[in-house]
Amino acid sequence: MDRRQFLASSVAAALAASLPVGRLLAAGRGVPVAGDIAAVTGSGGATMLERAALQELRDSLRGALLLAGDPGYDEARRVLNEAINRHPALIVQPTGVADIRNAVTFARERSLLLAVKCGGHSTSGKSTCDGGMQIDLSRFRSVRVDPVSRRAYVAGGSLLGEMDHEAMAFGFVTTAGTVSHTGVGGLTLGGGFGRVARRFGLALDNVTAADVVTADGRLLHASAGENPDLHWALRGGGGNFGIVTGFEFELHPMRRQVVGGDIVFPIERAKELLEFYGEFSSNAPDDLYVDAVMSAPPGGKSGVFLMSTCYSGPAADAERMLAPLRKLGRPIADSIGPLDYVALQRIHDRADPRNEGAYMKEGFIRDFKAGMIDALLDGFQTHPERGTVVFFQHAGGAIGRVAPEATAFAHRHVKHGMFSVISWKLDSDPAPHIRYIKDYWATLEPFTLGRYTNSIGDEPQKLVSDNYGVNLPRLQKLKANYDPGNLFRLNANVVPSV
Repeated sequence: MDRRQFLASSVAAALAASLPVGRLLAAGRGVPVAGDIAAVTGSGGATMLERAALQELRDSLRGALLLAGDPGYDEARRVLNEAINRHPALIVQPTGVADIRNAVTFARERSLLLAVKCGGHSTSGKSTCDGGMQIDLSRFRSVRVDPVSRRAYVAGGSLLGEMDHEAMAFGFVTTAGTVSHTGVGGLTLGGGFGRVARRFGLALDNVTAADVVTADGRLLHASAGENPDLHWALRGGGGNFGIVTGFEFELHPMRRQVVGGDIVFPIERAKELLEFYGEFSSNAPDDLYVDAVMSAPPGGKSGVFLMSTCYSGPAADAERMLAPLRKLGRPIADSIGPLDYVALQRIHDRADPRNEGAYMKEGFIRDFKAGMIDALLDGFQTHPERGTVVFFQHAGGAIGRVAPEATAFAHRHVKHGMFSVISWKLDSDPAPHIRYIKDYWATLEPFTLGRYTNSIGDEPQKLVSDNYGVNLPRLQKLKANYDPGNLFRLNANVVPSV
Protein backbone atom coordinates (compact mmCIF):
# COMPACT_ATOMS: atom_id res chain seq x y z
CA MET A 1 0.00 0.00 0.00
CA ASP A 2 1.46 3.43 -0.94
CA ARG A 3 1.35 6.45 1.36
CA ARG A 4 -1.69 7.98 -0.38
CA GLN A 5 -3.70 4.77 -0.04
CA PHE A 6 -2.64 4.43 3.60
CA LEU A 7 -3.74 7.97 4.44
CA ALA A 8 -7.04 7.52 2.61
CA SER A 9 -7.82 4.29 4.44
CA SER A 10 -6.86 5.85 7.78
CA VAL A 11 -9.18 8.81 7.20
CA ALA A 12 -11.99 6.45 6.22
CA ALA A 13 -11.48 4.39 9.34
CA ALA A 14 -11.47 7.48 11.55
CA LEU A 15 -14.61 8.78 9.84
CA ALA A 16 -16.36 5.44 10.31
CA ALA A 17 -15.53 5.44 14.00
CA SER A 18 -17.01 8.93 14.32
CA LEU A 19 -20.32 7.86 12.78
CA PRO A 20 -23.09 6.12 14.74
CA VAL A 21 -22.30 2.70 13.27
CA GLY A 22 -18.64 3.09 14.13
CA ARG A 23 -19.44 4.04 17.68
CA LEU A 24 -21.85 1.14 17.97
CA LEU A 25 -19.20 -1.34 16.89
CA ALA A 26 -16.56 0.24 19.12
CA ALA A 27 -18.84 -0.24 22.13
CA GLY A 28 -19.70 -3.80 21.18
CA ARG A 29 -23.29 -2.93 20.32
CA GLY A 30 -24.51 -4.39 17.08
CA VAL A 31 -21.93 -7.17 17.34
CA PRO A 32 -23.67 -10.56 17.45
CA VAL A 33 -23.25 -12.67 20.57
CA ALA A 34 -21.78 -15.99 19.48
CA GLY A 35 -23.72 -18.33 21.76
CA ASP A 36 -24.95 -19.24 25.22
CA ILE A 37 -22.61 -18.63 28.17
CA ALA A 38 -22.25 -20.60 31.39
CA ALA A 39 -22.52 -18.45 34.52
CA VAL A 40 -22.80 -18.63 38.30
CA THR A 41 -25.59 -17.46 40.60
CA GLY A 42 -25.11 -15.57 43.82
CA SER A 43 -25.69 -18.74 45.81
CA GLY A 44 -22.99 -20.57 43.83
CA GLY A 45 -25.24 -22.56 41.52
CA ALA A 46 -24.69 -23.02 37.79
CA THR A 47 -26.87 -21.28 35.24
CA MET A 48 -26.84 -20.68 31.49
CA LEU A 49 -27.23 -17.29 29.86
CA GLU A 50 -28.98 -17.63 26.52
CA ARG A 51 -27.50 -15.97 23.48
CA ALA A 52 -30.72 -14.07 22.75
CA ALA A 53 -30.87 -12.61 26.26
CA LEU A 54 -27.24 -11.54 26.08
CA GLN A 55 -27.84 -9.96 22.69
CA GLU A 56 -30.83 -8.08 24.07
CA LEU A 57 -28.71 -6.80 26.95
CA ARG A 58 -25.89 -5.74 24.63
CA ASP A 59 -28.28 -3.89 22.35
CA SER A 60 -29.88 -2.08 25.31
CA LEU A 61 -26.61 -0.49 26.41
CA ARG A 62 -24.88 2.67 25.30
CA GLY A 63 -21.81 1.34 27.04
CA ALA A 64 -20.09 -1.96 26.38
CA LEU A 65 -20.96 -5.56 27.16
CA LEU A 66 -17.69 -7.49 27.28
CA LEU A 67 -17.45 -11.25 27.04
CA ALA A 68 -14.34 -13.42 27.36
CA GLY A 69 -12.10 -12.79 24.37
CA ASP A 70 -13.49 -9.32 23.63
CA PRO A 71 -11.04 -6.41 23.49
CA GLY A 72 -10.92 -4.76 26.91
CA TYR A 73 -12.28 -7.78 28.81
CA ASP A 74 -9.01 -8.69 30.52
CA GLU A 75 -8.28 -5.10 31.51
CA ALA A 76 -11.77 -4.63 32.97
CA ARG A 77 -11.80 -7.82 35.03
CA ARG A 78 -8.48 -7.16 36.78
CA VAL A 79 -8.16 -5.28 40.05
CA LEU A 80 -5.24 -3.59 41.78
CA ASN A 81 -4.22 -6.72 43.71
CA GLU A 82 -2.57 -8.86 41.02
CA ALA A 83 -3.08 -12.01 43.09
CA ILE A 84 -6.79 -11.74 42.22
CA ASN A 85 -7.29 -13.34 38.79
CA ARG A 86 -11.00 -13.87 38.29
CA HIS A 87 -13.07 -14.24 35.14
CA PRO A 88 -16.63 -12.87 35.10
CA ALA A 89 -19.02 -14.43 32.62
CA LEU A 90 -19.88 -10.93 31.40
CA ILE A 91 -18.79 -7.37 32.11
CA VAL A 92 -21.00 -4.32 31.65
CA GLN A 93 -19.30 -0.94 31.32
CA PRO A 94 -22.13 1.56 31.72
CA THR A 95 -21.90 5.13 30.49
CA GLY A 96 -25.08 6.28 32.23
CA VAL A 97 -27.78 5.44 34.74
CA ALA A 98 -29.93 3.61 32.19
CA ASP A 99 -27.13 1.13 31.52
CA ILE A 100 -26.73 0.48 35.25
CA ARG A 101 -30.45 -0.12 35.67
CA ASN A 102 -30.50 -2.53 32.70
CA ALA A 103 -27.50 -4.44 34.03
CA VAL A 104 -28.89 -4.70 37.57
CA THR A 105 -32.24 -5.91 36.26
CA PHE A 106 -30.55 -8.52 34.07
CA ALA A 107 -28.50 -9.78 37.04
CA ARG A 108 -31.45 -9.85 39.42
CA GLU A 109 -33.79 -11.68 37.05
CA ARG A 110 -31.18 -14.41 36.63
CA SER A 111 -29.93 -14.38 40.26
CA LEU A 112 -26.38 -13.80 38.98
CA LEU A 113 -23.39 -13.34 41.21
CA LEU A 114 -22.76 -9.59 40.90
CA ALA A 115 -19.59 -7.58 41.47
CA VAL A 116 -19.30 -3.80 41.20
CA LYS A 117 -15.96 -2.20 40.35
CA CYS A 118 -15.10 1.46 40.74
CA GLY A 119 -11.37 1.92 41.34
CA GLY A 120 -10.62 -1.79 41.86
CA HIS A 121 -8.92 -1.24 45.22
CA SER A 122 -10.66 -4.05 47.10
CA THR A 123 -7.66 -5.99 48.43
CA SER A 124 -9.75 -9.15 48.73
CA GLY A 125 -11.04 -8.79 45.17
CA LYS A 126 -14.72 -8.14 45.87
CA SER A 127 -14.97 -5.88 42.82
CA THR A 128 -14.57 -8.82 40.45
CA CYS A 129 -15.80 -12.40 40.42
CA ASP A 130 -15.66 -15.78 38.73
CA GLY A 131 -18.62 -16.67 36.54
CA GLY A 132 -20.91 -13.80 37.47
CA MET A 133 -21.53 -10.29 36.17
CA GLN A 134 -19.11 -7.47 36.82
CA ILE A 135 -20.37 -3.91 36.48
CA ASP A 136 -17.27 -1.85 35.74
CA LEU A 137 -17.92 1.87 36.35
CA SER A 138 -14.67 3.09 34.78
CA ARG A 139 -16.55 4.77 31.91
CA PHE A 140 -19.00 6.51 34.24
CA ARG A 141 -16.97 9.40 35.65
CA SER A 142 -17.56 13.12 36.08
CA VAL A 143 -17.29 15.79 38.76
CA ARG A 144 -19.13 19.11 38.86
CA VAL A 145 -18.53 21.70 41.56
CA ASP A 146 -21.02 24.40 42.56
CA PRO A 147 -18.90 26.96 44.43
CA VAL A 148 -21.97 28.92 45.56
CA SER A 149 -23.71 26.04 47.34
CA ARG A 150 -20.34 24.45 48.19
CA ARG A 151 -21.37 21.13 46.73
CA ALA A 152 -19.62 18.61 44.50
CA TYR A 153 -21.75 16.37 42.26
CA VAL A 154 -19.79 13.23 41.53
CA ALA A 155 -20.68 10.34 39.19
CA GLY A 156 -20.51 6.92 40.83
CA GLY A 157 -17.45 5.65 38.95
CA SER A 158 -15.26 8.68 39.59
CA LEU A 159 -11.85 8.57 41.23
CA LEU A 160 -10.77 10.59 44.24
CA GLY A 161 -8.17 12.53 42.31
CA GLU A 162 -10.84 13.84 39.95
CA MET A 163 -12.85 15.17 42.89
CA ASP A 164 -9.78 16.73 44.53
CA HIS A 165 -8.78 18.39 41.26
CA GLU A 166 -12.15 19.97 40.57
CA ALA A 167 -12.93 21.04 44.14
CA MET A 168 -9.50 22.53 44.87
CA ALA A 169 -9.74 24.64 41.70
CA PHE A 170 -12.38 26.65 43.60
CA GLY A 171 -10.55 26.57 46.92
CA PHE A 172 -12.63 23.76 48.40
CA VAL A 173 -11.98 20.25 49.66
CA THR A 174 -13.76 17.28 51.13
CA THR A 175 -12.33 14.11 52.64
CA ALA A 176 -11.04 11.94 49.80
CA GLY A 177 -8.65 9.24 50.96
CA THR A 178 -4.89 9.27 50.46
CA VAL A 179 -4.47 7.66 47.01
CA SER A 180 -5.88 9.54 44.02
CA HIS A 181 -6.81 6.51 41.90
CA THR A 182 -9.13 5.08 44.57
CA GLY A 183 -12.80 4.92 43.58
CA VAL A 184 -15.07 7.48 45.23
CA GLY A 185 -17.91 4.97 45.63
CA GLY A 186 -16.04 2.20 47.39
CA LEU A 187 -14.17 4.53 49.70
CA THR A 188 -17.20 6.60 50.67
CA LEU A 189 -19.82 3.92 51.25
CA GLY A 190 -17.67 2.06 53.78
CA GLY A 191 -16.28 5.08 55.62
CA GLY A 192 -13.72 7.20 53.84
CA PHE A 193 -10.66 8.17 55.87
CA GLY A 194 -8.21 10.69 54.49
CA ARG A 195 -5.75 13.51 55.10
CA VAL A 196 -8.45 16.00 56.11
CA ALA A 197 -10.88 13.60 57.84
CA ARG A 198 -9.77 14.80 61.27
CA ARG A 199 -10.95 18.31 60.27
CA PHE A 200 -14.01 17.56 58.17
CA GLY A 201 -15.12 14.05 59.11
CA LEU A 202 -15.19 10.87 57.07
CA ALA A 203 -16.08 11.03 53.39
CA LEU A 204 -19.48 9.57 54.25
CA ASP A 205 -20.06 12.34 56.81
CA ASN A 206 -19.92 14.79 53.92
CA VAL A 207 -22.47 13.01 51.71
CA THR A 208 -25.55 15.23 51.70
CA ALA A 209 -27.40 13.17 49.09
CA ALA A 210 -26.97 10.22 46.74
CA ASP A 211 -28.75 8.70 43.77
CA VAL A 212 -28.75 4.90 43.89
CA VAL A 213 -29.96 2.06 41.70
CA THR A 214 -31.40 -0.54 44.05
CA ALA A 215 -31.72 -4.27 43.47
CA ASP A 216 -35.18 -3.91 41.92
CA GLY A 217 -33.77 -1.58 39.24
CA ARG A 218 -35.27 1.61 40.62
CA LEU A 219 -33.33 4.87 40.77
CA LEU A 220 -33.88 6.44 44.18
CA HIS A 221 -32.72 9.74 45.63
CA ALA A 222 -31.50 9.48 49.21
CA SER A 223 -31.07 12.49 51.48
CA ALA A 224 -32.17 13.76 54.87
CA GLY A 225 -35.53 14.66 53.38
CA GLU A 226 -36.08 11.88 50.84
CA ASN A 227 -35.61 8.18 51.62
CA PRO A 228 -33.72 9.12 54.79
CA ASP A 229 -33.42 5.48 55.85
CA LEU A 230 -31.51 4.69 52.68
CA HIS A 231 -29.38 7.80 53.13
CA TRP A 232 -28.47 6.55 56.62
CA ALA A 233 -27.67 3.02 55.39
CA LEU A 234 -25.51 4.11 52.46
CA ARG A 235 -23.19 5.99 54.82
CA GLY A 236 -21.30 3.02 56.25
CA GLY A 237 -23.25 0.09 54.85
CA GLY A 238 -20.79 -0.45 52.02
CA GLY A 239 -22.19 -1.66 48.71
CA ASN A 240 -25.05 -3.56 50.33
CA PHE A 241 -27.90 -1.34 49.19
CA GLY A 242 -27.29 -0.72 45.51
CA ILE A 243 -25.04 1.09 43.06
CA VAL A 244 -24.65 4.79 43.76
CA THR A 245 -24.82 6.62 40.45
CA GLY A 246 -24.23 10.08 41.90
CA PHE A 247 -22.95 11.59 45.15
CA GLU A 248 -23.56 15.08 46.47
CA PHE A 249 -20.71 16.11 48.78
CA GLU A 250 -20.43 19.07 51.11
CA LEU A 251 -17.28 21.08 50.41
CA HIS A 252 -15.13 23.07 52.84
CA PRO A 253 -12.86 26.07 52.20
CA MET A 254 -9.16 25.24 52.54
CA ARG A 255 -5.88 26.74 51.41
CA ARG A 256 -4.43 24.95 48.42
CA GLN A 257 -0.94 24.94 49.88
CA VAL A 258 -0.44 22.64 52.84
CA VAL A 259 2.68 21.37 54.56
CA GLY A 260 3.24 17.69 53.99
CA GLY A 261 5.47 14.87 52.89
CA ASP A 262 7.43 12.00 54.44
CA ILE A 263 10.21 11.79 57.00
CA VAL A 264 12.15 8.50 56.94
CA PHE A 265 14.28 6.77 59.59
CA PRO A 266 16.07 3.40 59.89
CA ILE A 267 13.79 0.58 60.96
CA GLU A 268 16.17 -0.18 63.83
CA ARG A 269 14.59 2.80 65.62
CA ALA A 270 11.08 1.32 65.30
CA LYS A 271 10.35 0.86 69.01
CA GLU A 272 11.32 4.40 69.92
CA LEU A 273 9.44 5.80 66.91
CA LEU A 274 6.28 3.79 67.55
CA GLU A 275 6.19 5.11 71.09
CA PHE A 276 6.73 8.65 69.81
CA TYR A 277 4.11 8.27 67.08
CA GLY A 278 1.47 6.94 69.47
CA GLU A 279 1.90 9.95 71.75
CA PHE A 280 2.38 12.59 69.05
CA SER A 281 -0.51 11.58 66.81
CA SER A 282 -2.94 10.98 69.68
CA ASN A 283 -2.50 14.57 70.89
CA ALA A 284 -2.41 16.26 67.49
CA PRO A 285 -4.84 19.07 66.58
CA ASP A 286 -7.52 18.33 63.99
CA ASP A 287 -5.61 20.03 61.17
CA LEU A 288 -2.54 17.79 61.60
CA TYR A 289 -2.62 14.32 60.03
CA VAL A 290 0.25 11.85 60.51
CA ASP A 291 0.47 8.25 59.31
CA ALA A 292 3.25 5.84 60.31
CA VAL A 293 4.71 3.03 58.18
CA MET A 294 7.13 0.25 59.15
CA SER A 295 8.33 -1.48 56.00
CA ALA A 296 10.76 -4.31 55.22
CA PRO A 297 11.33 -5.04 51.51
CA PRO A 298 11.98 -8.55 50.20
CA GLY A 299 15.49 -9.91 50.05
CA GLY A 300 16.36 -9.26 53.66
CA LYS A 301 17.27 -5.66 52.90
CA SER A 302 17.18 -3.09 55.68
CA GLY A 303 13.74 -1.64 56.22
CA VAL A 304 12.55 1.85 57.05
CA PHE A 305 10.16 3.59 59.41
CA LEU A 306 8.49 6.65 57.97
CA MET A 307 5.88 9.17 59.04
CA SER A 308 3.73 10.79 56.37
CA THR A 309 2.25 14.18 57.22
CA CYS A 310 -0.32 16.73 56.14
CA TYR A 311 -0.76 19.97 58.04
CA SER A 312 -3.61 22.08 56.68
CA GLY A 313 -3.97 24.66 59.44
CA PRO A 314 -2.65 28.24 59.61
CA ALA A 315 0.63 28.47 57.73
CA ALA A 316 2.29 30.42 60.52
CA ASP A 317 1.80 27.48 62.89
CA ALA A 318 3.21 24.77 60.64
CA GLU A 319 6.78 24.73 61.95
CA ARG A 320 5.64 24.67 65.56
CA MET A 321 3.23 21.81 64.91
CA LEU A 322 5.86 19.75 63.09
CA ALA A 323 8.78 20.63 65.37
CA PRO A 324 8.60 17.34 67.34
CA LEU A 325 9.34 15.46 64.11
CA ARG A 326 12.41 17.63 63.46
CA LYS A 327 13.74 16.80 66.93
CA LEU A 328 13.86 13.05 66.29
CA GLY A 329 17.41 13.19 64.97
CA ARG A 330 18.89 12.98 61.53
CA PRO A 331 16.54 11.14 59.12
CA ILE A 332 17.43 9.10 56.05
CA ALA A 333 15.20 11.43 54.05
CA ASP A 334 12.87 14.34 54.74
CA SER A 335 10.48 15.67 52.09
CA ILE A 336 8.16 17.57 54.45
CA GLY A 337 7.53 21.09 53.21
CA PRO A 338 5.03 23.38 51.49
CA LEU A 339 3.10 21.40 48.88
CA ASP A 340 0.04 21.65 46.71
CA TYR A 341 -2.71 19.58 48.36
CA VAL A 342 -3.72 17.85 45.13
CA ALA A 343 -0.08 16.89 44.53
CA LEU A 344 0.19 15.59 48.10
CA GLN A 345 -2.85 13.39 47.49
CA ARG A 346 -0.87 11.69 44.70
CA ILE A 347 2.48 11.08 46.42
CA HIS A 348 1.68 7.49 47.38
CA ASP A 349 -0.14 6.58 44.18
CA ARG A 350 0.85 3.31 42.63
CA ALA A 351 1.92 3.92 39.05
CA ASP A 352 4.37 1.09 38.43
CA PRO A 353 2.99 -2.22 37.08
CA ARG A 354 4.49 -4.49 39.72
CA ASN A 355 4.15 -8.23 39.40
CA GLU A 356 3.06 -8.78 42.98
CA GLY A 357 0.21 -10.22 44.97
CA ALA A 358 -0.87 -8.93 48.37
CA TYR A 359 -2.87 -9.94 51.43
CA MET A 360 -3.96 -7.61 54.24
CA LYS A 361 -5.38 -7.77 57.75
CA GLU A 362 -6.45 -4.70 59.68
CA GLY A 363 -8.38 -3.30 62.62
CA PHE A 364 -9.15 -0.13 64.56
CA ILE A 365 -7.29 0.87 67.71
CA ARG A 366 -8.04 3.44 70.38
CA ASP A 367 -4.54 3.84 71.83
CA PHE A 368 -0.95 2.60 71.65
CA LYS A 369 -0.46 0.11 74.45
CA ALA A 370 3.01 -1.10 75.38
CA GLY A 371 1.99 -4.70 74.80
CA MET A 372 0.85 -3.87 71.27
CA ILE A 373 4.15 -2.26 70.37
CA ASP A 374 6.00 -5.31 71.70
CA ALA A 375 3.77 -7.62 69.65
CA LEU A 376 4.31 -5.50 66.54
CA LEU A 377 8.07 -5.77 66.85
CA ASP A 378 8.26 -9.40 68.02
CA GLY A 379 6.31 -10.75 65.04
CA PHE A 380 7.63 -8.44 62.32
CA GLN A 381 9.88 -10.39 59.95
CA THR A 382 12.08 -9.77 56.95
CA HIS A 383 12.07 -12.46 54.28
CA PRO A 384 13.92 -13.07 51.00
CA GLU A 385 10.68 -13.59 49.02
CA ARG A 386 8.20 -11.16 50.55
CA GLY A 387 7.76 -7.61 51.66
CA THR A 388 6.18 -6.89 55.05
CA VAL A 389 4.48 -3.63 55.92
CA VAL A 390 2.67 -2.42 59.02
CA PHE A 391 1.08 1.01 58.85
CA PHE A 392 -1.17 3.23 60.92
CA GLN A 393 -3.75 5.59 59.45
CA HIS A 394 -4.52 8.62 61.58
CA ALA A 395 -8.15 9.07 62.64
CA GLY A 396 -9.84 10.73 65.60
CA GLY A 397 -10.72 14.43 65.60
CA ALA A 398 -14.01 15.21 63.86
CA ILE A 399 -14.55 11.53 63.07
CA GLY A 400 -15.21 10.84 66.75
CA ARG A 401 -17.60 13.74 67.26
CA VAL A 402 -20.45 11.91 65.53
CA ALA A 403 -22.72 9.47 67.37
CA PRO A 404 -22.29 5.78 66.40
CA GLU A 405 -25.98 5.58 65.45
CA ALA A 406 -26.00 8.76 63.35
CA THR A 407 -24.77 6.87 60.28
CA ALA A 408 -24.33 3.18 59.56
CA PHE A 409 -20.61 3.58 60.38
CA ALA A 410 -20.49 2.70 64.07
CA HIS A 411 -16.75 2.88 64.86
CA ARG A 412 -16.55 6.48 66.00
CA HIS A 413 -14.08 5.49 68.72
CA VAL A 414 -11.31 4.90 66.19
CA LYS A 415 -8.09 6.88 66.73
CA HIS A 416 -6.01 4.88 64.24
CA GLY A 417 -6.44 2.15 61.71
CA MET A 418 -3.74 -0.54 62.03
CA PHE A 419 -2.89 -2.50 58.88
CA SER A 420 -0.55 -5.43 58.24
CA VAL A 421 0.24 -6.26 54.63
CA ILE A 422 2.29 -8.98 52.98
CA SER A 423 3.33 -8.94 49.32
CA TRP A 424 5.03 -11.55 47.16
CA LYS A 425 6.08 -12.20 43.59
CA LEU A 426 3.30 -13.85 41.65
CA ASP A 427 5.54 -16.71 40.55
CA SER A 428 6.01 -17.84 44.19
CA ASP A 429 3.62 -19.86 46.36
CA PRO A 430 1.39 -17.40 48.27
CA ALA A 431 0.34 -19.90 50.97
CA PRO A 432 3.30 -19.49 53.39
CA HIS A 433 3.20 -15.70 53.06
CA ILE A 434 -0.52 -15.51 53.80
CA ARG A 435 -0.11 -17.96 56.67
CA TYR A 436 2.61 -15.75 58.15
CA ILE A 437 0.52 -12.56 58.06
CA LYS A 438 -2.50 -14.36 59.55
CA ASP A 439 -0.36 -15.73 62.40
CA TYR A 440 1.22 -12.31 62.92
CA TRP A 441 -2.18 -10.62 62.93
CA ALA A 442 -3.45 -13.08 65.54
CA THR A 443 -1.00 -11.48 67.99
CA LEU A 444 -2.22 -7.97 67.10
CA GLU A 445 -5.96 -8.48 66.82
CA PRO A 446 -6.57 -8.51 70.61
CA PHE A 447 -5.57 -4.82 70.65
CA THR A 448 -8.21 -3.86 68.05
CA LEU A 449 -11.80 -2.68 68.39
CA GLY A 450 -13.59 -3.42 65.14
CA ARG A 451 -12.63 -3.56 61.48
CA TYR A 452 -12.81 -1.22 58.50
CA THR A 453 -15.76 -2.26 56.35
CA ASN A 454 -13.83 -1.61 53.14
CA SER A 455 -11.02 -4.00 54.12
CA ILE A 456 -13.06 -7.00 55.21
CA GLY A 457 -12.18 -10.04 53.12
CA ASP A 458 -12.60 -13.73 53.87
CA GLU A 459 -13.73 -13.42 57.50
CA PRO A 460 -16.62 -15.55 58.83
CA GLN A 461 -20.06 -14.02 58.39
CA LYS A 462 -20.58 -13.65 62.13
CA LEU A 463 -17.49 -11.46 62.41
CA VAL A 464 -18.67 -9.40 59.43
CA SER A 465 -22.12 -8.95 60.94
CA ASP A 466 -20.87 -8.19 64.44
CA ASN A 467 -18.61 -5.49 63.01
CA TYR A 468 -21.66 -3.31 62.34
CA GLY A 469 -22.19 -3.17 66.10
CA VAL A 470 -25.28 -1.36 67.35
CA ASN A 471 -26.37 -0.63 63.79
CA LEU A 472 -26.68 -4.26 62.63
CA PRO A 473 -30.40 -4.82 63.39
CA ARG A 474 -31.43 -1.65 61.53
CA LEU A 475 -29.16 -2.51 58.60
CA GLN A 476 -30.61 -6.02 58.34
CA LYS A 477 -34.16 -4.65 58.20
CA LEU A 478 -33.22 -2.14 55.52
CA LYS A 479 -31.38 -4.81 53.55
CA ALA A 480 -34.55 -6.92 53.60
CA ASN A 481 -36.44 -3.93 52.22
CA TYR A 482 -34.04 -2.80 49.51
CA ASP A 483 -32.26 -6.06 48.59
CA PRO A 484 -34.22 -9.05 49.96
CA GLY A 485 -32.51 -11.44 47.54
CA ASN A 486 -29.03 -10.27 48.60
CA LEU A 487 -28.03 -9.42 45.03
CA PHE A 488 -25.37 -7.05 46.38
CA ARG A 489 -23.43 -9.55 48.45
CA LEU A 490 -19.81 -9.10 47.35
CA ASN A 491 -19.03 -6.67 50.15
CA ALA A 492 -18.98 -6.68 53.94
CA ASN A 493 -22.31 -8.38 53.57
CA VAL A 494 -25.39 -7.51 55.57
CA VAL A 495 -27.60 -10.60 55.44
CA PRO A 496 -31.28 -9.56 55.11
CA SER A 497 -33.42 -10.17 58.18
CA VAL A 498 -36.24 -12.67 57.66
